[in-house]
Amino acid sequence: MPSEEEPVATEPDDASPGPGAPAVATLSRNAVDDAVPTAVERARPRAFDVDPVISWAATFGVTLIAAFLRLWKLDDPKKFLFDETYYAKDAWSLVHNGYVSTYVDNADSKIIAGNVDGLWTGDPSMIVHPEVGKWLIGLSEAIAGMTPCGWRLAPAIIGSLMVLVMIRLTRRVTGSTMLGLVAGILMTFDGLQFVLSRLALLDIFQAFFVLCAVSCLVADRDWFRARLAREAEKRGGNLADWGPRFFWRPWLLATGAWWGLALGTKWSSIYPLAAFGLLFWFWSSGARRSFGIKRPLVKAAVVDALPAVGYVVLLPVVVYLASWTGWLIHADVYEKHLSNNAYGPYWGSYLKHDAHGFFPELVQSLRSLWHYHQDVWQFHTKGLNTAHHVYQSNPLGWPLLGRPVGVEADLDIAAGSQGCNATGGETCLRQVILLGTPALWWFSCVALVFSAIAWIGKRDWRYGVVVVGALVTWLPWLRFDDRPIFSFYAINMEPFMILGAVMLLGEMLGRADASAVRRKVGAIAAGSVVVLVILNFAWFWPIYTDGLLTQSEWLQRIWFRRWI
Repeated sequence: MPSEEEPVATEPDDASPGPGAPAVATLSRNAVDDAVPTAVERARPRAFDVDPVISWAATFGVTLIAAFLRLWKLDDPKKFLFDETYYAKDAWSLVHNGYVSTYVDNADSKIIAGNVDGLWTGDPSMIVHPEVGKWLIGLSEAIAGMTPCGWRLAPAIIGSLMVLVMIRLTRRVTGSTMLGLVAGILMTFDGLQFVLSRLALLDIFQAFFVLCAVSCLVADRDWFRARLAREAEKRGGNLADWGPRFFWRPWLLATGAWWGLALGTKWSSIYPLAAFGLLFWFWSSGARRSFGIKRPLVKAAVVDALPAVGYVVLLPVVVYLASWTGWLIHADVYEKHLSNNAYGPYWGSYLKHDAHGFFPELVQSLRSLWHYHQDVWQFHTKGLNTAHHVYQSNPLGWPLLGRPVGVEADLDIAAGSQGCNATGGETCLRQVILLGTPALWWFSCVALVFSAIAWIGKRDWRYGVVVVGALVTWLPWLRFDDRPIFSFYAINMEPFMILGAVMLLGEMLGRADASAVRRKVGAIAAGSVVVLVILNFAWFWPIYTDGLLTQSEWLQRIWFRRWI
């Protein structure tokens, strides 16, 4: 797989450019005696389609396969699974009331029986996550009803679209449509992404929004370099001391919107936003340096990073606040209710000094929302310090699948019941487990180490996307390893792990100009990894889909005691 090295553009000391020649000169050969393209040539997009229709048709083809698997028997099991009991009911209340309301004690059984009347009390509920994901779940419930299929429809659609974005991001990064499709196939057949796409939890939405944000940021990198190259060609290669300024950045605008939606789903999105914001600055600096601009780090901070604050800081804040519109409209309900409990010392003042008029009420609602966020912050930082959950796990083990989450189990199914064909005194069981496909995740761990080495050794920015993306969505959780956190939070690092895996598969495949024998051996090795992932997924299919298994068949799939 070809690498994209970026040598520093230099001015030759012993010669000056002739008439019409570019003022910026680049190194002619790299360490392995390959010709190094000019800065203008390196700034051009890496992926070209002889026939874009075929590329997009293949992309949609893999996406449709993913969608079929995720929509297949989506309403099984016909019950609330894990935290669906909170998000599904909160989402229904959001769509119908404009805010999250509390519900009666036996609401779950009545909903499963098809009764949704009189289950919500009208009193506001103290929720601990932002509302974007719940709005999407509520939208699918409004379409398909308050049923298991209804509250799982939105995650299934988003999980399928995540495959599409994964394909296009990988294609853009590697310059290969084939490797992009491989990335989509790997995500399609990952157990963690598959099961989360069939559950009404928030994490699949957050992972999708983060992936979209990073994809648009990579597209902005290409856009920015292409504009620099265009300006360099216009000026005969002689850019000004600071280089051109580009205040209109359409891809950066899209990035900011996606970051706002990610933050509006879970606050932990702040970590990748900050990390990729810094990476954006370094990319801008590297681009200006490649065109001969001196002191590019400082200049990029002024002409690129500072204007980008509007796109990747202010815009996400606006989108985030907009996602709380329902809450803001009904802020008075929260103020009256929370003033009568122990959620905070500041709610009572709202009842004594109520605002009147649009702008005073808006200011009061925003102030009220800020206080509400303080309560939620207290819950996350102090309210869970003494809590414990049987499936909580140490983040260090997430990439290696150290402790998966069992979201549903139906045990001790007697022989002859529900189709159980157990013999010898065995019983059967059904289970849904949030477990990544081991062949994919373990190979991706090797690929992550390779990516870190390649990022430093090759100075290849693409491996930086892998390393930064994986580490910044993983390592921040280490400081919370003493409280209930779960391995499926790793869904946010999965796209970057897959990207690293595909990059390594590309290296195994070899360069396009390699010998036929080298390419053949590489194709067999890389293809074997992909086939192994698909077969591994198929083997675990019953415990991803609540399939009926005998105890011995189940134990064949539970490879470690920590998986029980």
